Amino acid sequence: MHTVLSIQSAVAYGHAGNSSAVFPMQRSGINVWPVYTVNFSNHTGYETWRGPLIDAEDVASVIQGVDERGVLPKVDALLSGYQGSADMGQVILDAVALVKKRNPRALFCADPVMGDVGRGFYARPGIPEFMRDHVVGAADILTPNLFELQYLTGRTTKTVGDVLEAAEELRSRGPGIVLVTSVVADDMVPDPMRMLAVGEDGAWLVETPLLGRDFTGSGDLTTAMFLTHWLKTKDLAESLSRTASIVYSILEQTTESGEQELQLVAAQDNVVEPKHNFRAISLS
Repeated sequence: MHTVLSIQSAVAYGHAGNSSAVFPMQRSGINVWPVYTVNFSNHTGYETWRGPLIDAEDVASVIQGVDERGVLPKVDALLSGYQGSADMGQVILDAVALVKKRNPRALFCADPVMGDVGRGFYARPGIPEFMRDHVVGAADILTPNLFELQYLTGRTTKTVGDVLEAAEELRSRGPGIVLVTSVVADDMVPDPMRMLAVGEDGAWLVETPLLGRDFTGSGDLTTAMFLTHWLKTKDLAESLSRTASIVYSILEQTTESGEQELQLVAAQDNVVEPKHNFRAISLS
C-alpha cells in the first residue's frame, strides 16, 4: 500500500483541496495523511466563507510531530495544492526536503494553483513568483493548467506543439513529469476538454467531452488521481487515461445530480471502476 502526505486546504462543506483529494485516494487504496493549511466553512467561490488560515508555523509543527513518530520513511509522495502564502510554500518545501531525507525515493507532486484563463491570478501576491522560482525546481510531478503553464514558462501557447514545448521547458527545470490540464490550441477543435502529460515515456493526450459548467475542486481531484495511478503503475499513458476516466465519470454524475458540489461519495464507485473509459493517445 502506498502512503501520501497531502498538505492542502480543507473545507467543512463541499470539496476543495484535501476535502476533494483525500477520500478518492483512500477509495483507490492509498493511505493518506492529511495536513491542513486552512480550515474553512466552504470554498471561496461562494459569497462568504468563515474559518481560519492555519499559521505556517502550526503546519510545520504538525509535520514535525508526524516525523517524531518515526513514520516519514513510509511516505511515497508528498502532495500539495493551493499554498496560501510564501511562508506556507516554504513550509511545504521544507517538508518535501524532510520527507526525501527520510525516504529518498519519495516524490513531490505539486499543483501550482494560482490562476486560470478568464479569471487571471487569484493567488495572493508573491505566490506565483514563489511557484515559478522555487516549486518548479523542487517538484517531481507538476500539474499546471494552461494559464499556469504559460506563466511559469513565460510563453504564449497557440498550438499543441507550443504546449508540448512549454511542458518540456518545465521538465528541463526540475519535474520529470508535467501534466497540463485545460489544454486548448488553435490547431485543435475547441469542444473537448484535454489533458496532456509529458515525461520520459513521451507525450500523451486525452480528450473528454465538455459538460458545460465549472467544478470547484476538480483540479484537486485530477492531481490526486494522477498521482495515485502513477504510484500504482509508473505508466504515463495509463495514469493519464485512468485519471481522465475517473474525473469525467464523477463530473458527469455531479452534473446529473443538479448539485453544485462534487458528488464524491455518491459517485465513489467511479473511482474504482469508472463509468466511462478514455484512452490517451501518443503525441511522440
